[in-house]
Amino acid sequence: MNTASMSYLRFRLTFLVLSSFICSGYAEAEPLPDGLEGDWTLQMESGLPAWMRVLEKEGKPIVSMRVYIGPAGPYEDVVVNEGRLSFELKKRKKVSGLTQLVEVGLVDGVLDGIIHRHFSDGGKESESFTGKRIPPMTQEAPDLSQVKFGEPVSLFNGKDLTGWIPHETDKIMGWSAKDGLLVNATPKTDFSATGDHANLKTEAVFDDFRLQLEFLIGSDRNSGIYLKGTYEAQVVDRDSRMQGLQGVGAIFGLIPPSENAGRVGGEWQSYDITLVDRHITVVLNGVKVIDNQPVEMPTAGAINTDPFASGPIYLQGDHTSVAYRNIIIEPVLKE
Repeated sequence: MNTASMSYLRFRLTFLVLSSFICSGYAEAEPLPDGLEGDWTLQMESGLPAWMRVLEKEGKPIVSMRVYIGPAGPYEDVVVNEGRLSFELKKRKKVSGLTQLVEVGLVDGVLDGIIHRHFSDGGKESESFTGKRIPPMTQEAPDLSQVKFGEPVSLFNGKDLTGWIPHETDKIMGWSAKDGLLVNATPKTDFSATGDHANLKTEAVFDDFRLQLEFLIGSDRNSGIYLKGTYEAQVVDRDSRMQGLQGVGAIFGLIPPSENAGRVGGEWQSYDITLVDRHITVVLNGVKVIDNQPVEMPTAGAINTDPFASGPIYLQGDHTSVAYRNIIIEPVLKE
């Protein structure tokens, strides 16, 4: 047995034994290590975007962690041992036989973590990560009446893909300019999280802004618009099986719309979205469905998990066919 396998087995055994002792009351849980509590944007060895939140509730640590499109938890079965947290990531439905154990702590004040992965065929691998702390959310919503916006900028010229690039260079490019529209053509029709076609993003990156655009999505089709590459505004039709937190007008999985103001599949719809100080206002087809609400974490599939970093407008192309037009952005003017 090689060194990596021995290390994994020792970690797994320690995790299971400590979990059993703590849950059975035979061992008193260690307190949350100083400096770990809060939100973190993670830098994975693989380069995948990731995010983590560490909280303490009734003396017990609770961790949320998402690597790209994976589930975020939260995870309450967390072991604290010698100043480090250990927990098991939730298994993804379509990735069977994969166990992922995480251990994370601070080394000289710097976040230090590792994910141990064990596959059903006996294969093993480990991936290290570090992170940067994200400052807490402000308690008060911004006064949008005092926010000043710059001149409107058109992000799509209607003729070609100037200003846009595929996010994945190894996937099929289904995006093109056609009849004045920004069109994604793909044979994919299911709602699975990824596909073989590329997502599209602006070459330019932005801070806070107001974004206006129109989208055309067919019945039972699915796409999304990521603000700064971080927060997904859902793109589906009114009668989609995805409703509420996952429906049209939602910030996907985080903030539901106050009502379903969507239109039937095959009709043009409009978004008017304002992002200021991690607060979002969404007007769908002329109806305000999210009113200056805080968005406290990146949505699944985010390519930027640092809310203070500039990011692109990012369109899902690995889902189903969709079309956009009249894409206008007004950056917030900084004082």
